[in-house]
Amino acid sequence: MQLRDIIANTKTISLETLAQDTALAEEVQINLFRFGLLDPPVDGKFGFFSTQALKYLQSILKIQESGLGPQTSKALLEVKEAIPLNLSNDLASRIIKYMRSKAYFVAVGEKRYNIVYLEGASADGKPNRDSFNEWNDRRIVIEIATGTPKIVGNWLATTEPGNWSTQHPPNANGVARIAFGQYQAWQVGTHYGSGRDPHEALVQCGTVKVYRDRNKDGIRTGDAIDIGSNFFINQHWGFDMSKVEGASAGCLVGQSRQEHREFMRLIKQDVRYQLNNKYVLFTTIIPGDDLAKAFPAS
Repeated sequence: MQLRDIIANTKTISLETLAQDTALAEEVQINLFRFGLLDPPVDGKFGFFSTQALKYLQSILKIQESGLGPQTSKALLEVKEAIPLNLSNDLASRIIKYMRSKAYFVAVGEKRYNIVYLEGASADGKPNRDSFNEWNDRRIVIEIATGTPKIVGNWLATTEPGNWSTQHPPNANGVARIAFGQYQAWQVGTHYGSGRDPHEALVQCGTVKVYRDRNKDGIRTGDAIDIGSNFFINQHWGFDMSKVEGASAGCLVGQSRQEHREFMRLIKQDVRYQLNNKYVLFTTIIPGDDLAKAFPAS
């Protein structure tokens, strides 16, 4: 069955029936993903997240159907944007423009958060010197509840390992430095690190790409690429240290304990995490100078 069949027959099917039709489920998922209401991948398995996204679409468009009926099917096929984006030239909008230009997934809707790390940039998004071993990156959370992107969290961070970890790498091939891009690779868990000060964090559970700084020069250029899911590239706090040093061995780290707690408290309000506490989060890492070149501030 296809969405057009439901429209033509003016019939409504239950979500249980939808879940048993893999091809139809994929068609629905493709469009929910297109709206930014459902995370990829599209797999034809119509479970909790797909159901949540479909019901949210119906509530946004004020469709009174219990299940998948002709109104919902028509909306899935014909509506361009479930929540039309209103992009300006502020930092949140410029980040979203950048993400869309790279074909990254952008979550849309109330309490569906986009985690972004902006490397080598200040709180206003302007590029800085991006000096080695300094807290000079930003950990940013963006919500697009009604179409206008809004920064709901903006904290001092680092996307790179510190000097101590670079000189004393936990991996013989060199300390890890994450590659720019987007990864679906983190769950809420506990960061143990070297065993000191364990705390709630986002723990790597999926594949990421890193550079191995074998020559210990503190830059990615010329470094070998390593891809894996067990590098322990977590999103944790930086122990309130004034320099990065050993606070990061390649993780995505917020400098402040208190600000990290604020970050975790916010992320756990995400409706997808509330639905399933094993939810796997996306995170996007962007070079600040590239953002400024592609979408300059006014």
